Amino acid sequence: MEGCEERVSPRPNPLPFFHFPPPFLGGIFLDFEKERERMVEELIRWGYLRTPSIIKAFRKVPREEFVPPSFRKYAYEDHPLSIGYGQTISAPSMIALMLESLKVERGQRVLEVGTGSGYNAALLAELVGREGKVVSIERIPALASFGRENLRKTGYDWVEVVVGDGTCGYPPGAPWDRILITACSPGFPPPLLEQLKVGGRMGAPVGHFYASQVWKVAEKTERGIEVENYSPCSFVPLLGKYGWKE
Repeated sequence: MEGCEERVSPRPNPLPFFHFPPPFLGGIFLDFEKERERMVEELIRWGYLRTPSIIKAFRKVPREEFVPPSFRKYAYEDHPLSIGYGQTISAPSMIALMLESLKVERGQRVLEVGTGSGYNAALLAELVGREGKVVSIERIPALASFGRENLRKTGYDWVEVVVGDGTCGYPPGAPWDRILITACSPGFPPPLLEQLKVGGRMGAPVGHFYASQVWKVAEKTERGIEVENYSPCSFVPLLGKYGWKE
């Protein structure tokens, strides 16, 4: 990005595919809480989860409640799952990397671009607490409803879900301490950089949705924007005025 200082941050070793038993096996229902704990332990072991507050959030938020019923048995496997409309819920290891890189703190104001299932928003809500604020923007009305309902039934109904073009940000709540973009962008959208506080951090997968993408974090300083490069990744395209065109 022109005018930005870029640096490479270390990332954990690649996480091998790990498989957990389905919740129904031989007439016996398995315990989702045990599966969640097993997933968390794997993510810790492979270096994706390090921060105590993020580990606590992963242990608390029930991922199985944020996927379609037919995929509940796969909720704790480490790969993306379809949530319809050409969208996905990211793999747990990718979400862990995203949150670790964003360094969310309690009491902060966080904007998420791309609500999807609402799972990321629930994790963010755990991190900022009720003294903070989480607003999530979703361009697909049906997915916004899906995410909003998932947040309601899991106790995160205080997260605000808005239908709109996330590439334009959300001026009524600005400035933001943190911004999380959950779809591949050609760059950091200018309106979002403008709405980011000085000292704030914004994470996004940057690149072409048919080619290489890298998870990057932009930090807004008094001197300008500094960019950290983290890990190769693969996301659906960010559509909108300052993203990819439909």
